Amino acid sequence: MKKFINTPERLTAELLEGMCAAFPKHLKLVKEKLVCRAEDKARDKVAVLSMGGSGHEPLEGFVGPGWLDCFVSGDIFAAPGPHTVMEAMRLLKRDAGVLLITLNHSGDVLSANMAKQMAAMEGIKVKEILTREEIRPTEGEEGRGLGGCVLLYKIVGAAAEKGWTLDEVCRVGEKFNTQMAAIAVLSEIATHPATGGQCGDMGEKEMEICAGQHGEGGGVRMGMMSAKDTAELLAGKVIAKLGLKAGDEIVLAINGSGKATLMELFITFNDAKKFFESRKIRVVGSHVGEMLTVQEAGGYQMLVAKMDDELKALWDAPSRTPFFCS
Repeated sequence: MKKFINTPERLTAELLEGMCAAFPKHLKLVKEKLVCRAEDKARDKVAVLSMGGSGHEPLEGFVGPGWLDCFVSGDIFAAPGPHTVMEAMRLLKRDAGVLLITLNHSGDVLSANMAKQMAAMEGIKVKEILTREEIRPTEGEEGRGLGGCVLLYKIVGAAAEKGWTLDEVCRVGEKFNTQMAAIAVLSEIATHPATGGQCGDMGEKEMEICAGQHGEGGGVRMGMMSAKDTAELLAGKVIAKLGLKAGDEIVLAINGSGKATLMELFITFNDAKKFFESRKIRVVGSHVGEMLTVQEAGGYQMLVAKMDDELKALWDAPSRTPFFCS
């Protein structure tokens, strides 16, 4: 493993300091692990909060007007502790309430549950949306939260910015959440940047679909395929999962896992868009780039959500963050 880092113990602190220093008009670091919007939102509007381990950059930076108000970062590939999440809830406390977005991973869920209990004892009004959009190999397996959380941040962030109540923001967020699906394909497994340890192994001519974020296992291994064949395989599974049909409208995003080049991601997006449109499914919103990475993992996540007029208006609403054009 070759990485330009200093001490492993300072990885999270230094990357967050660097991110906020690079984008001071957008982000500010409050305490060591709370990335907040540079200009605070009006206190009569719902605050939107999310969390997760570091090492997935630029996930922590989807903060700003029309996005998150705060992201709570844990150490590398580790959920933040409940007390750190609680610090963010105290910071954001307001009569309008706080919406917490949690990805479906055991450590994140545990921290969120404990933090919500602590918040209730302090009179902080919190509602939660749990993302589990991942398509798994068999129908009965519960999906984990992947990069689709970023698309959800855009929807609920826009609703909160418009002054919607906590119940209204939660309702539209849950609607989007249930109409979203994601599937990951990996061609190479990442390393842990603090230890250098491999997160798994992958044959030279293999790829894995339904691979999760880190290649946790439980996906389906197969031989490498072309960009077009892979995109069509994944898009077909998305259509089946969401029950998409001719006339439906979708947002389509391709999230690079860390090592995939923009060349690969643009080719993949083009192939996927053509596949959906050949089924008369219209792409009305899109994004290509790195939103949630896993160091040098090869591959990408295909993120899709079925849209309606309400969701399209929120998707198109003005917003500002360093890592997403809107």
